[in-house]
This record gives sequence, C-alpha cells and structure tokens, in this order.
Amino acid sequence: MCVRKKWWGRSMENDKKRIGPEAEDRSKTQISQVSTAVLAYIGDAVYEMWARQHVFRRGLMRPDRLHAAATGYVRAEAQSAAFGVLWDELSPDEQAVARRGKNHRITSMPHNVDPLTYKKATAFEALIGYLHLAGDEERERYIIEKTFQIIENSRIESKRYRKTGNEQVR
Repeated sequence: MCVRKKWWGRSMENDKKRIGPEAEDRSKTQISQVSTAVLAYIGDAVYEMWARQHVFRRGLMRPDRLHAAATGYVRAEAQSAAFGVLWDELSPDEQAVARRGKNHRITSMPHNVDPLTYKKATAFEALIGYLHLAGDEERERYIIEKTFQIIENSRIESKRYRKTGNEQVR
C-alpha cells in the first residue's frame, strides 16, 4: 500500500507539471469549452459518487441494497426528469453547457432508454461535470441535492416495473 500511495503522489505531481499550473485555475469559460463527452464522463462519475453516499447516509448497509437504491438516482429516466424540472433554475452559462450536452452526437445508444431521455441525462451529466471541473462546489451541491429531492418526491417509475391497474408487476 505504501508503494502505491507514493506512486500516486508522484504521478499527480508529474501530471501537474505536464499540464501546467494553469490547469487548476481554469475559469468557467475555459471549462465550458471542454468536450461535452468529457464533461458528461466526469459528471457521471461525480453524480454516481454523490448518489452512493446519499443512499449510504440513509442507513442501507448491504451492498446489493445500496446498489439497487443508487440505481434509482442514476438511471437516465430519473436524471432526465429532474433535469427538466431544474432547467428554469439554471444560469444562462449552465443552460448553454447543458444544451451542448443534449445536442452532443451520441455514438452508442442504450437499448432500454429512448433517445431523448438519454440526451437529457447526458446534458445533466455534462452540467455536473462542468460545475465540478469549474470548482463551483456550492452550486454542484445545490443542483445534486435538489435532484435527489425531485427524484424522491416524484413517481419516476423504473422500466423493470410496469403498472397493471392499481398494482405493480415485476
């Protein structure tokens, strides 16, 4: 373990030298020019970590239940629905980044999600990636916590369940 920590520390230092000191001081304008695929990639990882911590704080301790609960937050349908509610609260810069994320050409589409839902989820992830890379922790926290509230207060159904009358069939 010690060797790995030392290697990691040296690697980070080398990355800073290679990228340059200005990499840490990038403005939101510079971050907004980053590829939307990269923003969505980062945003996906950041949001997944927030979701996992959120369900852990709710008292779930078994990994299978943690995973199932976190999936409810990170599904494209949930992200897309929350994104639609949040749209009016976004600043013009945030809307521009999200619009770029939504309009980004998708090269591989999942079979279980319709294209518009997937594009909106990608826009949401690009927004989270943008806020994270820009270092706007307060806004990132607000958007993510608001997203959790929207998902918890709405009736976003999983594709695994379908309604038949008043009951749900698995």
